[in-house]
Amino acid sequence: MIDKKSPVPIYHQLEELIKTQIETGLLKPDQAIPSEREFAERYEISRMTVRQALTNLVNEGFLYRKKGTGTFVSKQKVSQVLQGLTSFSEHMLERGFTPSSKILSYEHVPAGKLVAGKLNIPSTSTVLKIERIRLADGVPMALETAYMPSSLTKGLDEEQAKDSIYHYVEEELQLKIDEARQELEAIAASKHEAKYLQIKEGSPVLRIMQVTYLTNGEPFEYVKSSFRADRYRFYNLLKR
Repeated sequence: MIDKKSPVPIYHQLEELIKTQIETGLLKPDQAIPSEREFAERYEISRMTVRQALTNLVNEGFLYRKKGTGTFVSKQKVSQVLQGLTSFSEHMLERGFTPSSKILSYEHVPAGKLVAGKLNIPSTSTVLKIERIRLADGVPMALETAYMPSSLTKGLDEEQAKDSIYHYVEEELQLKIDEARQELEAIAASKHEAKYLQIKEGSPVLRIMQVTYLTNGEPFEYVKSSFRADRYRFYNLLKR
């Protein structure tokens, strides 16, 4: 409820109230929320205060507006902590989603200077290039392009690449994945990314570039992933 005697601003109280209703499932994704007038009358507060709270929630991604229709509950983002090394499939399973992949391309190609530098191999070496869409409960979450030395991926066929490659590497090839180094940046979705992520061109995406290493220090994988910013977020715990 709204406590008008509290030192906490009323608009912030309303924000927290709506967030709680979303998180507990009382308000469901794509469900229309009450109008500004209804909120104002229900809690006996000004429409200006309601408008501020709803605008903040839209900016934070909890709500979205449709012109001439109203304000609706956004699909909640998947959160991933930037600690520990887990595959997309492992992370989705931990969150209660069913992971899957759609292969867009699967081919052995020359490494080239950039990829060779990331994998510490000669530029004339051959790498396995896999581009795939990563999905959670059938919803596109990320577009991923991975490069792996062909010498380390013997036996990995296109059908197996639909599942967790990490699982294949550790269980079938008996190689141990040790660590990874990541770079993150916010970018605007290209036409190609927008097509496969089912978003508008220019929408924000989170780009992660990662090099994964085996326990012997050998680079195993260089991967570029573009995550939908409206469905995914990353966080970290920092201690002083």
